Amino acid sequence: MDSKRTIAVSGDGAREEDPIGKMDHGVHAWTVVIGAWCCLFCGFGWVNAIGIFQEYYQNNQLRSYSSSSISWILSLEPFVLFAAGLVIGRVFDNYGPKWLLLIGTFLHVFGLMMTSVSKEYYQFFLAQGICSPLGASFVFSSALSCTATWFDKRRALAFGVVSSGSSLGGIVFSTMLSRLLPSIGFGWTVRIAGFIVLALLVIANLTVRSRIAPVPRPVKFSDYTSPFSEVSFVLLMLASCCGFFAMFVPINYIVLEAQEDGVNRDLAGYLLTILNAASLPGRILPGYLGDKLGRYNVMITMCSLSSIAILALWLPGTLLSPGSVAIYVIFSMLYGFASGAFVGMVPALLSQISSDVTKIGVRQGVLFTCISIASLTGSPIAGAILSRQNGTYWGLQVFAGVMMAAGVFFFTAGRIVLAGLSIAKKV
Repeated sequence: MDSKRTIAVSGDGAREEDPIGKMDHGVHAWTVVIGAWCCLFCGFGWVNAIGIFQEYYQNNQLRSYSSSSISWILSLEPFVLFAAGLVIGRVFDNYGPKWLLLIGTFLHVFGLMMTSVSKEYYQFFLAQGICSPLGASFVFSSALSCTATWFDKRRALAFGVVSSGSSLGGIVFSTMLSRLLPSIGFGWTVRIAGFIVLALLVIANLTVRSRIAPVPRPVKFSDYTSPFSEVSFVLLMLASCCGFFAMFVPINYIVLEAQEDGVNRDLAGYLLTILNAASLPGRILPGYLGDKLGRYNVMITMCSLSSIAILALWLPGTLLSPGSVAIYVIFSMLYGFASGAFVGMVPALLSQISSDVTKIGVRQGVLFTCISIASLTGSPIAGAILSRQNGTYWGLQVFAGVMMAAGVFFFTAGRIVLAGLSIAKKV
């Protein structure tokens, strides 16, 4: 981004120069945040609640399939959510967010409605695993890319507020699923979720706009490979991938483990609600502190706390005190808070190391595509470990904790590349 001026879009779509000092405030900027918040509520918020389906499918429609097979459907959701960004980023840079938001709204809602009438494995695979998250990806990527164009000094705070939508979405959807599935059944529970998504995405379509005019460019292979020539980008990618290898493992398996350990079924169903509720301040507070103390500094701290929560609380707690409600509740709170930083801080870190905001879409797409591989394979690997250990959970807990610790290592390496070994620097 130019250090003094950038190109903005006026109300009629004309390009005009706009001092960079006008960023970070104004009704339009925060209106975009509101719309982007709705996108994250419907996109990542829905993904945050998918752990409910792991347990439900194992006991109902897909009870003849293994936990690993079922987890492939659920792992496809974050995978598609991130992987489609490789194409979406280029479309966003060239044409802006309008059509991405419209098409994404249709696909997400249509996928949920088709999931509500699905009965066979392949139907859940196509509707819930591909169609719905593809639409969610369209609105998710557009929301984050647009937010990046409106903020500079308050960028981490803005991303934190936006990503808090995913926490509240996780709270609402996980609570709703837990309460409604036993009372009104699978079909109408998922359809009600679809109507909520539709209402919020209508708001997003009316409010989410990019601050800069799209800059049409021919598709070049080098656009997708050039970020890998930057050491800071490669280290951010490795750190993010390690974190996302681990991130969804507790989300997908903690309810199932708690029920098998003898925790009351209703209380176990609320563990995801507790986790997502704790992640709400974990989205906003790190963003605020990141702008004050350094985004890398805060991210390293939060990632370290996530690793400690897994390896020093979840793992020994469930081994030494199986069935302890306190262990599950405290872990859900700590892990929810600590892991909440990932959704908001990773885009903020990418923006920090990206000098050309007109290419933010494609760079974000490249990063998210790499993350998608970790999101796709993390939970099935954990499921395979669970199967090999005949239903004992310590192996997948070690896997998640070690991956999170590896994320700390690569985030720290990235910080050193940017600012050296001094721990006092704001990075």
